[in-house]
Amino acid sequence: MVSTIPRHPFPTENTEEGLALLRETAQEEIDALEESSTGLGDAFQTSLILAHSHCLLDPRAAIFPTWDAWVTAMQVGSAVFAAATTTEPHVQCRIAHKDRTLQATGPQWYVNPSTWINALYLAVACREKDRINALCRVPVSLLRENGSRFEEYQYAWVETLQAYWRGDMDLVRKLVAAVDATDPRSVADPETVSKIVYPPMELFHRFIRKDNAGFNQALLNALRWHKEYWSEESRALHATGLVALGPLAMVCIAYDAGMPIEGESDYLPAVLIKRNWCGEFPT
Repeated sequence: MVSTIPRHPFPTENTEEGLALLRETAQEEIDALEESSTGLGDAFQTSLILAHSHCLLDPRAAIFPTWDAWVTAMQVGSAVFAAATTTEPHVQCRIAHKDRTLQATGPQWYVNPSTWINALYLAVACREKDRINALCRVPVSLLRENGSRFEEYQYAWVETLQAYWRGDMDLVRKLVAAVDATDPRSVADPETVSKIVYPPMELFHRFIRKDNAGFNQALLNALRWHKEYWSEESRALHATGLVALGPLAMVCIAYDAGMPIEGESDYLPAVLIKRNWCGEFPT
């Protein structure tokens, strides 16, 4: 039985104008990257917001501009780490239908576990195996060199996802460490961790156990918590809440493995899950 979780209310007035402005800003930031690759952090944030924003009027991601925006965000996210890890002075990255020569950046404020996790989720949703593999070669130590402190559950979750894609034998141990690190008593923001960070971990846990019923129950919980979190007044107008990115990535992994998905929501663009747009143009 398929259960549907409706999205929280979000105003649609002036959406097209807002998208046009975001698209222009993202393109300007992307076009400036060959002059200064350190703009990758801002370009990624803008591109990610644009991808989410497209799903306001196109929640299924059924039209080409939405797919185009998601691919661009995925490309910028991957470029962040290609530029940070290259041992050459420059690296070639395809972004927004163009091959671009970016300068090596090394550690930067935006080369952190949060950015990595979002970049990985995007690559999974877009089914970009080569970029997933490249992201899984990024040393976790590099993510600690950005000058800011991040909580240990973030590093542990990065290590878990890398272990899965690399086929490491200690996957379960790393997943247990990531889940344990989300204990509400040990984190700075228990609400965000319990409603946004932890649910993809639980989905992944159910997936690797091949627990179909558990996965689908965890998916419904994740969507309910996502809706509850982003319905809060101070967050309700943030475009980031339009898509449940972490659960979406876990659903894509499960779907590709043949697991039946019994939850539907505007938070989960159905066309992305079903890979309909993959291969539409060179990425």
